[in-house]
Amino acid sequence: MATNPGILSEWPWKRLGSFKYLVLAPWVAHGCHLAATKGWRELDLGYVAILPSMLLRALHDQAWITVSRLYNARGKRQIVDRGIEFDQVDRERNWDDQIILSAILLLLGSLYLPGGQNLPWWRTDGAVLLALLHAGPVEFLYYWFHRALHHHFLYTRYHSHHHASIVTEPITSVIHPFAELLAYQLLFSVPMITCALTGTASIITFEIYVIYIDFMNNMGHCNFELVPNRLFEWIPPLKYLMYTPSFHSLHHTQFRTNYSLFMPFYDYIYNTMDKSTDTLYENSLKGKEKEVDVVHLTHLTSLQSIYHIRTGFAQYASKPYTSMWQLRIMWPVSWLSMVLTWAYGSWFTVERNSMKKLRMQSWAIPRYNFHYGLNKEKEAINDLIEKAISEAGKKGAKVVSLGLLNQAHSLNGSGELYLQKYPKWGVRLVDGTSLAAAVVIHTIPQGTNQVILAGKISKVARSVAAALCKKNVKVIVTNKQEYHLLKPCIPENEDGNLVLSTTSTAEVWLIGEGLDDAEQLRAPRGTEFIPFSQFPPKMARKDCCTYAMTPAMGVPESMQNVHSCENWLPRRVMSAWRVAGIVHALEGWSEDECGDAVLNLEKVWSAAIMHGFHPVAQL
Repeated sequence: MATNPGILSEWPWKRLGSFKYLVLAPWVAHGCHLAATKGWRELDLGYVAILPSMLLRALHDQAWITVSRLYNARGKRQIVDRGIEFDQVDRERNWDDQIILSAILLLLGSLYLPGGQNLPWWRTDGAVLLALLHAGPVEFLYYWFHRALHHHFLYTRYHSHHHASIVTEPITSVIHPFAELLAYQLLFSVPMITCALTGTASIITFEIYVIYIDFMNNMGHCNFELVPNRLFEWIPPLKYLMYTPSFHSLHHTQFRTNYSLFMPFYDYIYNTMDKSTDTLYENSLKGKEKEVDVVHLTHLTSLQSIYHIRTGFAQYASKPYTSMWQLRIMWPVSWLSMVLTWAYGSWFTVERNSMKKLRMQSWAIPRYNFHYGLNKEKEAINDLIEKAISEAGKKGAKVVSLGLLNQAHSLNGSGELYLQKYPKWGVRLVDGTSLAAAVVIHTIPQGTNQVILAGKISKVARSVAAALCKKNVKVIVTNKQEYHLLKPCIPENEDGNLVLSTTSTAEVWLIGEGLDDAEQLRAPRGTEFIPFSQFPPKMARKDCCTYAMTPAMGVPESMQNVHSCENWLPRRVMSAWRVAGIVHALEGWSEDECGDAVLNLEKVWSAAIMHGFHPVAQL
């Protein structure tokens, strides 16, 4: 909210939460009633088209969010080179409130405003009138209203809420207290009301005007420059009639300049144009993709995960991943997204972070979990990973973190294949085994003298078992095959601590993938389950048993631009596999950690703690 919220700051339907769209139910019911009684041919098309057009507006806004975040992730043509955090995402989560308000006002106008009923599809005179009214009264009144909002009295009560976002996203444009946005809506309605009263209104003219307002608002707050300078070279007067993202960005960083709505000529007239506007515009257009020090390779998991990545739904991505019914019913779109990402055939940047002087990016391989189990996909996946690592090297990356791609051990030997193929690559490959194993070990309660290790034996499991046996902790394995897989990893003088047994009272279970419910039910009450897998286990026990999260660490405050959750992990928590690559780069270590190679667990753990990463609590 604003610094000192004024009257009518809170939105009327705030308390409804996710059910706020119910406020539109009366008009939906009214439209259905008209269709049932009069028939579709006699319906007022302008009236029934309002709600579908609101859905198109939401899709248009979401498209801007996705494109803006893709550009931000790459750092290309970025205007303000700073990150955003979770508090901004939370503050801007109600961006669709303005669509609801706009729909209500349009519906009321269509029902009760003289001349607002049974509009024709198009009228040229109405379109011209509307354009003149916007360029004249609307732009003029907005300019002075906006300047008034920067007076201390109104700024602290209303407009400061909008300006809390120094680094803007497209949806920042509509984040205002209710009273302020209502005033904007009434101002923008002046041309439409005039057209209706003069009998020159039309459906297409109104739709174009609403889309124009949305487009210009989103463009002005997108934080990357996209307006080509050739446009102003060909049409010089256009600089007075159309602003640019860099123009409005200066208003958010300087506060007392560039007040105009979409047409900057009032700033020229009243001498409030920021003197650095042209310079910032030209420099932003020249902005190239940022260099990178660490690349974290990951991939999509379930079909719904496409919405959870940073470029998906901002509100959804800012919370730990869960399967939601709203997204499950979107399965046709999910399948289409899967096909498109599969056909794209190249990695894409989904996130950019910085820590101290280290620059990091996360790249997604366009494959889902199920692709890794398909033999026909193995060669294609290896090729995608190889190209991504090669491109990371060209961009100056020192370290490539293999992240979720560790599950592709059968495909590439946990990265060993690439080292054998390109021994002089110059990029350190880090699978993160040492830090993941260290996190598991440090999660085990102090004083524990025996643990059960169950589930699919991975490289992390072998490292954990070896480290625990060295500490004289009994590692009990209930499966004979798993026991024989672990046996060669334990030195002879310590292999007595690895025990094959089907009966045990150990209350600490280290669990991996493939552990079924029946095995979990064998554990005694009060057991603590600690995963060593990258994917969280199914929590089959509800009787006083506890489940730790998958190996992960909290990130330090110096880690910037963190405003999305990594899969199912809480906010500002990263998987140990991802953190390992960052620590590797911060320390400047020259060895790789892939294939069978594992770094010293305590050395990596101590380095992570020294750089500000910290253990996290249980789920």
